[in-house]
Amino acid sequence: MSVLVTNIGELVTNDPALGEGPLGILTDAALVAQEGHIVWVGPATRAPAADYGLDVAGAAVIPGFVDSHTHLVFAGDRVDEFEARMGGTPYTGGGIATTVAATRAADDATLRANLARLVIEARRQGTTTIEIKSGYGLTVADEARSLRLAREATPETTFLGAHVVPPEYAGRTEEYVALVTGPMLAEAAPHARWVDVFCERGAFDVDAARAVLLAGRAAGLTPRVHANQLGPGPGVALAVEVGAASADHCTHLSAQDIDALAGSETVATLLPGAEFSTRSPYPDARRLLDAGVTVALASDANPGSSYTTSMPFCLALAVREMRMTPAEALWAATAGGAAALRRDDVGRLSPGARADLAVLDAPSYRHLAYRPGVPLVRTVLIGGEPL
Repeated sequence: MSVLVTNIGELVTNDPALGEGPLGILTDAALVAQEGHIVWVGPATRAPAADYGLDVAGAAVIPGFVDSHTHLVFAGDRVDEFEARMGGTPYTGGGIATTVAATRAADDATLRANLARLVIEARRQGTTTIEIKSGYGLTVADEARSLRLAREATPETTFLGAHVVPPEYAGRTEEYVALVTGPMLAEAAPHARWVDVFCERGAFDVDAARAVLLAGRAAGLTPRVHANQLGPGPGVALAVEVGAASADHCTHLSAQDIDALAGSETVATLLPGAEFSTRSPYPDARRLLDAGVTVALASDANPGSSYTTSMPFCLALAVREMRMTPAEALWAATAGGAAALRRDDVGRLSPGARADLAVLDAPSYRHLAYRPGVPLVRTVLIGGEPL
């Protein structure tokens, strides 16, 4: 079956060969999807026939958001911690242990229901591709369980056994790293595509982080790194060293870090929801973009430091707080996220891509930043099918 989406006032294709500027914008446009993929894009007046039609009445259409960094398998919340931060308590990452305890205690049905709720919440706001990490189990059984549940929602699953050292291994980091790189990895790898590590003070130093990433890579997983969130550190350099798909957070960067990213294929994934929720300095996206670094935006959805699934909210923060233009922010939240996941079939609306798109209740993509907090996503298609 084929579907014709027509009367598109402004179509963002993210393909400069199809339209104007880096976003490849077409006006008065249409597209045709068949068997889940885009097969034709062009002027509405030249649109071929299709089995079904969707007239969007002059609205803007954008690629579905690609959220390349989330932590959605968990139980409970940390609203008390959030309230304390808003009262002046600094963020240290120490509250992760609270979520670990709640997640370990929850049964599969509870975790699955919470995960499903959050994925639906994200999709209603235009997210069509989502990455989900483990990291709130931190035992062999709980990490494997988290990844099995995540795989029910997405193929983009990440083993984050090296999130923090759990309480039962306090003072025994080397023993925990041996567990992560041995039995835990063996159980987790069949359910994961990626391996990640929190390379940060209070979590894992560079040697431990390197050991985790290299073990994951040897098991067939591609590295990602939580890097340079709480302060300057070796995370970005390590990400480039091991060929990581992305270095995420990138809040505190040196000139050397930026040069390393610019000379690599590692994407800098920025997570402004975390800075909003922790009252921390925002990353300087302008420095990265001006240096030629590929930048992605993601939600970092998690119960402690960024409890939002809203990519439009993160896009608005990027424009207001990180000196990105609306066009740069939209590209980062779609094509940039696809680059961070090393996908070429999402994040764009051109022939061959998946028919993942969002119809906005607005005439232009610029309204996503112009009207923050307004639910502008009217309709979502995933694989050409309405949500």
